[in-house]
Amino acid sequence: MNVSAVLETVPDAALRELSVPPVHGGRLREAVKRFGRPLEEWIDLSTGINPNGWPVPAVPPGVWARLPEDDDGLEVAAERYYAASGALPLAGSQAAIQLLPTLRPPGRVGIPEVGYREHAHAWHRAGHRVISLPDGDPGDRLDDGPEHERLDVLVVINPNNPTGRRWPVATLLDWHACLAARGGWLVVDEAFMDATPDESVLPYLGRPGLLVLRSLGKFFGLAGARVGFLFAEPELREQAAQALGPWTLSGPSRWIARLALEDLAWQSAMRAALPSVSERLAERLGRRGLTPAGGTALFQWALTPQAEHFHERLCEQGILTRLFAQPASLRFGLPGCEAEWERLEHALGALDGH
Repeated sequence: MNVSAVLETVPDAALRELSVPPVHGGRLREAVKRFGRPLEEWIDLSTGINPNGWPVPAVPPGVWARLPEDDDGLEVAAERYYAASGALPLAGSQAAIQLLPTLRPPGRVGIPEVGYREHAHAWHRAGHRVISLPDGDPGDRLDDGPEHERLDVLVVINPNNPTGRRWPVATLLDWHACLAARGGWLVVDEAFMDATPDESVLPYLGRPGLLVLRSLGKFFGLAGARVGFLFAEPELREQAAQALGPWTLSGPSRWIARLALEDLAWQSAMRAALPSVSERLAERLGRRGLTPAGGTALFQWALTPQAEHFHERLCEQGILTRLFAQPASLRFGLPGCEAEWERLEHALGALDGH
């Protein structure tokens, strides 16, 4: 299926709703109330979070009793893990998404038409003009088009959530060069990059106007800890730090994040395992007529005009997926054990003859 062609036909209705806070996956208790199935009987495949995340040990009592300290080794661990200096810890990459639009004057911001909606919502709320980009491609809005249509900021979600679209590093650097020449920014959201670190733009940090967001929520399965990092040129990093103020992360979150970033053996094993698990998911979906149009090591994305109907049918069987209206599609996260795979297989089979 030609995903680009499909996305180019998507109406711009989402941009008319930028003032409305986006809906997210993981609303399991809402599904419990709606479908009348107990919480413990559900399988949540709606988030794209690693279901077999980093095993968190017991947090020492003293960590709970003291204020967070920025010399606890977290920044050092982050520098080693990301092979990049200047990591600014914050409460998930979401904190950076909300903050960055406030750090520059209103302008024109290009954002993927299909992608994590918090980006568009945050830039719109801060007074910027959001330009919806089919498939995330800025086209001639960087340097060739009319000056009044050129972008001041380009947001790239790489890999994209939910389409799985990836942009080569060389392409991103070309876009950055065009933007930086006019004082613009390239913001690269790499929340799903951990499984494929060689595709990151982090090695090119330090260039003015290149900003990178990372998160421990997805690959590490630590979404509840709310830990992320902003990478940017030193002056902008300091500006962001001043705006955030002290104690952007709780002490326990910092302690957990440091240990997870230092666990090289777990990271290596997970990078080796996740792609084959995701391929297994793609194969299972394809067998049931839901061949994915895209995906990552942590999720698969299926375009289907019957997305809402399938979503409802799966919910009736206690399996929560992420439903998207434009384009009509479903995102499936990874089952966490064989029992969950069996339940998913059974639920997908029940969709036959819909």
